[in-house]
Amino acid sequence: MGSRCSAVAASQRRIVGVTAYGANVSSVDQPRPLTDVDQRAAALGTAGTPVQAAFTDLGPPLAEVDFVVVDLETTGGSPRDCHITEVGAVRVRGGEVIGEFRSLVNPGVPVPPFIAALTGITDATLADAPAIGAVLPAFLEFAHGAVLVAHNARFDMGFLKAACDQLDMVWPDAAVVDTARLARVFLNRDEVRNNKLATLAAFFRADTTPNHRALSDARATVTVLHGLLERGAGFGVSHLTDLMQVSSRITREQRGKRTLADGLPDVPGVYMFLGPADQPLYVGKSGSIRTRVRSYFTKSEKRGRILEMVRIAARVHPIPCATDLEAHIREVRLIAEHQPPYNRKSKNPKKVVWLKLTVEPFPRLAVARKVGADIDRGAQYCGPFPSSKVAEMAREALHQAIPLRTCSARIARSVRSPSCISADLGTCCAPCIDTAAHDRYAELAEQAATALAEPSGVVTAVRERMQQLAAAEEFEAAAQERERLRALLQGASKMSERLLLGSTAEIVAARADGQDWELHVIRYGRLAAAARVRPGEDPKAAVAAAVATAAHTDPPRTGETAALPEESALISAWLWQPGVRLVASSEPLSLAVDSPQRFTASMPKPARQLRADHYSREVVPVATQAARISLAAPDEIAALARST
Repeated sequence: MGSRCSAVAASQRRIVGVTAYGANVSSVDQPRPLTDVDQRAAALGTAGTPVQAAFTDLGPPLAEVDFVVVDLETTGGSPRDCHITEVGAVRVRGGEVIGEFRSLVNPGVPVPPFIAALTGITDATLADAPAIGAVLPAFLEFAHGAVLVAHNARFDMGFLKAACDQLDMVWPDAAVVDTARLARVFLNRDEVRNNKLATLAAFFRADTTPNHRALSDARATVTVLHGLLERGAGFGVSHLTDLMQVSSRITREQRGKRTLADGLPDVPGVYMFLGPADQPLYVGKSGSIRTRVRSYFTKSEKRGRILEMVRIAARVHPIPCATDLEAHIREVRLIAEHQPPYNRKSKNPKKVVWLKLTVEPFPRLAVARKVGADIDRGAQYCGPFPSSKVAEMAREALHQAIPLRTCSARIARSVRSPSCISADLGTCCAPCIDTAAHDRYAELAEQAATALAEPSGVVTAVRERMQQLAAAEEFEAAAQERERLRALLQGASKMSERLLLGSTAEIVAARADGQDWELHVIRYGRLAAAARVRPGEDPKAAVAAAVATAAHTDPPRTGETAALPEESALISAWLWQPGVRLVASSEPLSLAVDSPQRFTASMPKPARQLRADHYSREVVPVATQAARISLAAPDEIAALARST
C-alpha cells in the first residue's frame, strides 16, 4: 500500500489530543474534503440522457483518503449500561501515520475485576483521568473529515454514538469501515483460522501486538487495514466508493440489478420478481412499490435466498392497488396460484386444520384437514386453526368441560366393549359398555355441538378449573388451561365469522383513511372489488361503480367461504376493526361486543388474577346504523364519527 500511495501536500492545522496526564499536541494535515459521489449520479438521472461515466463518480482514490482507526476499552459489552475507559486512534493517509490520539476516560463507575485483569486498567489508573465529556469532543475534532475504521466497528461505534447521545452532541455523518468485515471478503479460511484482531495482526506481520489497550490495538488495526487494502486492489477496489460497497455487503449482482426498480410506480400495491422466462420468483407487497423494490439492491437486504433470487430475476412486474387490504389479498392469491419458489410465507394458504364433531352414533371430536361433505349431514366444525397442535388444545378445552369419548374407534349401538380405560378413570360415560349411558351421551354430544359455536359454558367450566389450580398454586397448569381455552375461543370466533361471510351474498363497507374512504365489495367472503373515494368525488357514484365492476362469485358450500382461509381472516380483521361503516349488505350483520376475540384479548396472564366478570354477551350491529346507510362524503367524516 505504501509503495503505491503518495503524500499529498496540504495546509496545516493543529489538533489537540487529550491524554491521561495532560495535552498532547500533534501536527496533522488538513483533511481533504470528500466529494459527494452521488451528486453527479443524481444530475445524470435528472438529465435523462446517457452520459459517459467519469472517474470522479468513484469518489477520491484511497491514497487520498484520511482514515482514523479507532479502538475503545470499556467496562462491558453493552453501551446501554457500560462505559468507555480508554480511547485510542491513529490517523493515516497514503499508508503513512499522520497523527495519534490516546486518552484514558474516567467512567464514573468501578471497573469490573475481569475487565481490569484483561486490560490492566484499574480504578486507580482512572482516578485522575478526564470524563468522557472532555475526551469525546477532542476525539471528534481529531477524526474530523476522515473515514472511521474499527475492528468489529459496531461495538466501537455503538459506544461512541451512545456517548454523543448522553452529552447531547451530534454524531458526525462519517463513513465507517469494519476491518473484520473486510477480512471476511478478502481472506480465505485456509489463510486465517478466524477474523480476530490478534490473528489478522499476526497474518499481516504487524509491528504492534494487540494487548487489549486502545492505542496498541488501533496501531495493530492500521496494519490490518493496509494489508486488506492491498488485497482489495486485486479485486479492483481503488476508490472510496469501491471500498464502501465492499464493506456494505452489496453483491455485484445486487448492484447490477438496481435498474429493475427504474420506472416502478411510487404507490401501494404488489410486485412480482420474474425470471428470464417470466416465471414468478417472488411476490411481495408494500405501501410504495418502487421504494420496496429498491431496498432489495441495498445493504439492508441480507437474506441469502432473496439475494439468490435477485441474481436470477430479469424484471419486476408491479400491480398497483387501491387499498392495503386489496394489496394483501392479491399477494395471498398470487402466492397460492403461482407458488413462487422464493416465498415462504403463505406458500400453503390452504394448510389449516379444523376441529370437527363427527356424525356417528356416538360423536367424538376429531381434527380434520378440511371441511368435508359431512357438514351437509350435520357435522359441526370449528376453526380454522393454524396447526394441529392448536386444534388439539381446543379439543382438550372442550373435553375439560364435556366428557366426550376420546377413543377413535367407530362404535355401533349394538356393540359392547369388554373394558374401557376412560370409563375406569371416570372421564367418559362409556356408551360402548353401558346401554343406560346412551341418552346421557346424546345430551353431551348436543352440548358439544352448541359449544363449538357458543363456548360460554366451556368458559365457565375451564375458569373454575383454573381457579382451583391457582388456589393450589399450580400456576403453570392454570396457564395451560388458559391457553387451551384461548385456542377454542379463537377457533369459534373464526368459524362464526366464516359462516357469516360465507352466507352473505354481498357486503359493501367503507373506512375512513385520512381524507379518503377505503371502499370494499365482499361477496360470499371473497374480496370482489376495492376502490378509494377521494375528496371531491361523488361517493354514491363510486359505490355504484365498485359494485358494478365487482367480480362475480358463486355461492360456496355450507360452512365455507368463497375465499382462501387466509383471505377470509384478512377480510374479517378489516370488517371488525373500529371505524368501518356498512354501506350495504344483503343480510343483517352482527357481532358480539365481548366476542371470543375480545375475551381472549382481555384474559389475564397470571392465573391468580382471575375475575368472574370476564365474559359477557351483548350483541350489537357491526355498523351501529341500520343494514343500509349512505356513505358520507370525505369532508363529513368527523360528523359521521360523532353520529355513530
